[in-house]
Amino acid sequence: MPTILIVDDDTRLLKMLQRTLVYEGLDVITAQNGQQALAEVQAQEPDLIVMDWMMPEMDGLQALQALRAQEDDTPVLMLTARDAIESRVEGLETGADDYLVKPFAPAELVARVHALLRRTRATRPTQPLAFADLQLDPATRQVCRGENEIQLTPTEFQLLRFFLRHPLQVLERDQILSNVWGYDFGGDDNVLEVYVGYLRRKTETRGEPRLIHTVRGVGYVLREQE
Repeated sequence: MPTILIVDDDTRLLKMLQRTLVYEGLDVITAQNGQQALAEVQAQEPDLIVMDWMMPEMDGLQALQALRAQEDDTPVLMLTARDAIESRVEGLETGADDYLVKPFAPAELVARVHALLRRTRATRPTQPLAFADLQLDPATRQVCRGENEIQLTPTEFQLLRFFLRHPLQVLERDQILSNVWGYDFGGDDNVLEVYVGYLRRKTETRGEPRLIHTVRGVGYVLREQE
C-alpha cells in the first residue's frame, strides 16, 4: 500500500485530505510545516508528498528545496492558492512534480495522486547500489557484504545508501548529517560517529577490509583500503 505524506498547516484541510486518501486505500501520514515534513520523509520514506506552499516556520518551497538538495526524488504535488503562471513555474523549477491550485475538487487531487504514483512506479530506478563486495538493494532493502546478509536499522540503511551513492567522494560531516538526518540537523554532535561505528561493525563481522574511512577534520569516504 503506497504511503502518502500530506503537509498543510490548515488542520481542517489536512483532515479532509487524509480522509479522502485513506478512503482511496492509501496509507496517510501528516505534518503541519516543512520541518516536520522533512523529519517524516526521513523516518517514513513516503511514496508521494502532497504539500502546501504557504506554511509557518518552513514553507513548502523551502522544504522542497531541502529535499532536492538531499537528492531525494520523492514525487511532490504542490498545493497553493498562488495561481499566477510565475508561481507555478517557480514551484515546478524548484522540483515539484505537479501543481494544484486551491480551491480544488477532491476528485482532481485523487486523480493527480494516482497519476504521480503510476509515473513513479514506471520510472523510479530500483537497481542495487554496489561498491567492492558491498551491495544494497533499495527495492528490497536487502544489504549484503559478499555472501553475508546484513540487517540494518532504517537510519543505518539511509546512511549506507548515502555512502554508496557517493563512492570515493570525501563527504563532509554537515553534508552527511543534512542528507541522512534532515535539514538543519540539531541533534547530538556525536550521532554520525556512533552510526558509522554501527555500520563498520556490521560490515566487518567476518574480518572484511574496512570500506568507510575517516578523513580527519572533514568527514568520511567510502573507498577500498590501499
